[in-house]
Amino acid sequence: MTSIYDAIRADHDRHRELLERIDDTSGDSAERKTAWRAFYQDVKSHSAAEEETFYSKLMQQTWGQDAARHSVHEHAEMDEIMEELRGMDMSSPGWIQRFRTLKHDYEHHMEEEENEVFARARKVIGAEKNESFGARFQTRKAQELELIEAKREDALED
Repeated sequence: MTSIYDAIRADHDRHRELLERIDDTSGDSAERKTAWRAFYQDVKSHSAAEEETFYSKLMQQTWGQDAARHSVHEHAEMDEIMEELRGMDMSSPGWIQRFRTLKHDYEHHMEEEENEVFARARKVIGAEKNESFGARFQTRKAQELELIEAKREDALED
């Protein structure tokens, strides 16, 4: 079994790799499309699962509420940029410029989570619960992966 912290960090490592791969591509190339699709789907499912299994637990503590709200707010901001990018022409200079904003913001978010939020979370999710939370996170992430398009369609209707 994987702890919640190891599961989130493993996703972050994959996201960092994908961010670099995307940044190293150009135009409307197959490599950019493939890396972007993988990044988009993984981050969407990761964020939703993280909010439902990890941040919801932190919100039970008064000191955890601000940290959780801050991170969830960052998720929402990054989600908006990802949807904006999804609708843009990948070969336009504006696409890579907007992507680099997303990359910068997301790298900051991951660092903040790993260096600040995890330390606080360990006070709420003790070692005895690490693996069960990790399993819940991974199960929820797999479920969320199947819901990405349905959620996107619902959001477009609003």
